[in-house]
Amino acid sequence: MTDWFREALYPSVSQSFARRLVLYEGDTDFQHVEIFENAALGRVMALDGIVQTTEKDEYVYHEMMAHVPLFSHSAPQQILIIGGGDGGVLREVLRHPVARATMVDIDGQVIALSKKFLPSLSAGAFDDPRANVIVGDGVQFVADTDDRFDVVIVDSTDPVGPGEGLFTRAFYRRCAVILNDGGIVITQNGVPYFQANELIRTARRFDGVYAHHGFYLIAVPTYFGGFMALGWGCNAVDLSQPVTPTVAQRIAAAALETRYYNAGIHQAAFALPQFIQDLLPRT
Repeated sequence: MTDWFREALYPSVSQSFARRLVLYEGDTDFQHVEIFENAALGRVMALDGIVQTTEKDEYVYHEMMAHVPLFSHSAPQQILIIGGGDGGVLREVLRHPVARATMVDIDGQVIALSKKFLPSLSAGAFDDPRANVIVGDGVQFVADTDDRFDVVIVDSTDPVGPGEGLFTRAFYRRCAVILNDGGIVITQNGVPYFQANELIRTARRFDGVYAHHGFYLIAVPTYFGGFMALGWGCNAVDLSQPVTPTVAQRIAAAALETRYYNAGIHQAAFALPQFIQDLLPRT
């Protein structure tokens, strides 16, 4: 008989994953962690019953979280990642010639478990001398730090439990304060088809904080419900405008080997279906 992991993220819809082998299951100080193997998706990590990442399709999320803002910025050097304990965003950020990538995750046990059971996600990024990994509260770090950053990437869980404080207007305001001139903030904003309120609230909370803000879309097979939305805010550049020759040249010159991201996807991701446009506040 097949052993099934059931993810009930939404009240009336769930999805299931066949567990070939459970590698770890237990509680950290903050959440319940399960890591198991699936024949189609490889190793899967779930937090509090919700799948966060898989070996086979993680590249979609991590590439788009990192490369869109870093190529949009003229010269990103100081990067802050809030969350991201699996190391995937850190890995992609460090493929750029940045000076320092600071990662702050509240759950050190998730970092340790990711290193042990999902090493391909970080691919050595935790050992890069440019990586500054801090176990701590991301909200508190942003509130207290005197450092300034070119890009802030908020690789959070959904707005419940440990991730709740990463979706407030106060947090977004503080992120704006710690950005250098031309800085960009990126956020995780769920699947709009089922989590419309998450997108609507973020749009309203970004308004008045960032001169330019919006969302771009990615398609991650594991995240049921169609497009996932990533939020962005910037006081200097409108990321949703067509890719300029300068940005296209940066992408071409970097010659990164990617599986999802490219110059065409960079531009196309900002085209929002009408049902998502209709969710956004009118300005």
